[in-house]
Amino acid sequence: MSRDSLEGLLAQLLERVLRERLRLPSEALAKIKPCLLEVPKEEAFGDISTSAALKLASVLRRPPREIAQELTACLSQEIPQSDLSNLIEKVDIAGAGFVNFHLSREYLYSLLKEITRLKDSPLSYPKKQKKVLVEFVSANPTGPLSVAHGRQAVVGDALSNILEFLGYDVTREYYLNDWGNQINILGNSIYLRLEELKGKKIEYPQDYYQGAYIIDLARELLAEPVDNNLTDKCRQHGVKRILEIIRAELKDFRVYFDSWFSQAELERSGNIDTAISFLKEKGFIYQQEGATWFSSTKFGDDKDRVVVKSDGSYTYLAPDIAYHQDKFNRGYDWLINLWGPDHHGYIPRLKAAVCALGRPSSALDVIIVQLATLHKEGQVVSMSTRKGEYITLREVIEEVGVDAARYFFVMRKTDSHLDFDLELAKKQSSENPVYYIQYAHARISNILANSGISLDKLPEADPTLLKEKEELELLKRIAKFEHNLKVVELQLDPYCLTVYLQELAESFHRFYDACRVLVDDVPLKSSRLYLILGCKNIISLGLKLLGVKAPEKM
Repeated sequence: MSRDSLEGLLAQLLERVLRERLRLPSEALAKIKPCLLEVPKEEAFGDISTSAALKLASVLRRPPREIAQELTACLSQEIPQSDLSNLIEKVDIAGAGFVNFHLSREYLYSLLKEITRLKDSPLSYPKKQKKVLVEFVSANPTGPLSVAHGRQAVVGDALSNILEFLGYDVTREYYLNDWGNQINILGNSIYLRLEELKGKKIEYPQDYYQGAYIIDLARELLAEPVDNNLTDKCRQHGVKRILEIIRAELKDFRVYFDSWFSQAELERSGNIDTAISFLKEKGFIYQQEGATWFSSTKFGDDKDRVVVKSDGSYTYLAPDIAYHQDKFNRGYDWLINLWGPDHHGYIPRLKAAVCALGRPSSALDVIIVQLATLHKEGQVVSMSTRKGEYITLREVIEEVGVDAARYFFVMRKTDSHLDFDLELAKKQSSENPVYYIQYAHARISNILANSGISLDKLPEADPTLLKEKEELELLKRIAKFEHNLKVVELQLDPYCLTVYLQELAESFHRFYDACRVLVDDVPLKSSRLYLILGCKNIISLGLKLLGVKAPEKM
């Protein structure tokens, strides 16, 4: 039985005991149901725990430990009579009222058999009837991708991989901001550099794009004849060429999109007016001071928002409403947007728009991906897009490699600032976390290759011979993989998977130092090879979900 299935059965049993035996009101149960089970931070506190007793103390007006004692007594009676009888070894209490569940060895052994069954997909999940659109990166086509874009790219890609693995129907989309003032500035920047290349003296505005790539783009247009449309040609050429650069950078970074959605096409389609008319019919649009307003306060925003200015031009919100209406019209049930920190205040108004479009607020999740600071040789690297004084994603890839870059971008919580140490990312030692994990995988591969036993024979091994402390610790660590994927799903943050993989690698190395694998005792040798094969499969799958390679040799 998978960890996911086990936790599902345990949650059902826990709910029934709370409802029937402790007579918990339905509304109180509904409040704690989403976070009924958790993984304890310390191994001594079991493999799964619940803090239900602490959360319900005020509702039941009883001390939490007293509730925990009654809950534990009931569960101890119910579990032996349920499908969990051979899976949960014991239930006990810790601290002020945590109820802890200890997995049985029988369950751990059965899980090992499951994850060694298939090499490429040691676990599988049923398809969910939910279409998900993950929109990420969406950088303006005004220059090469920056480090901030690189972090968004990895977070979005890894999150999409994990949701897809968990059974969701996932589409990855890039919203191309190829319209508006920044695109006009790009065109003007290229035009002025082109004039400079032709020998003219010009005043180059400080707020124009300063990077050397602007000169390169201008040089490509030197042969263009002078006409009244040259500025337009500069703009079109700039967007086209920069988009080619962005696509190539993402491809080399192992990030692929199923769809590229153009804002310019949206602007020309008439769908923005259609969306505003839809909201007007619903009574959420009004006129004031010559402008068109969206009544976003009706849906929790702090103030109403202008969608069409008094001069007839759209605000940023208008095309975003139309874009999200288009997403829903394409059949997506759940929209996930990854944005930079400068968009944090924009979330309530877009959530309001989603509700006004007739969808629940939960149909949209916005993930704020904090910025990353690069450190090189002890110095902070400058980041200024307009001035062109920033290290591009391409430069990071070339300096540290794709694997290290991808891993380092997700090894901190998405909503936390990331300090990216370029020197550490290049180290070929255990100090480098991605190297440490990959080395564990390569080491296991080498042991298996030189064991003298065919991998096809390992399913015949007897897992009950695994009794040493380090063996059981590694088994338990393997068993936590699925839980970590569920945490990613709940938090929409792949960060915890990097922590898990590092802990799994540590457990393997401790096991390897304490327990010799290639012993003379063939049954024991087979069992330990079986164990490390399971570990290898999970490391390989975890790295694959992060878009990082799992080498057989290092």
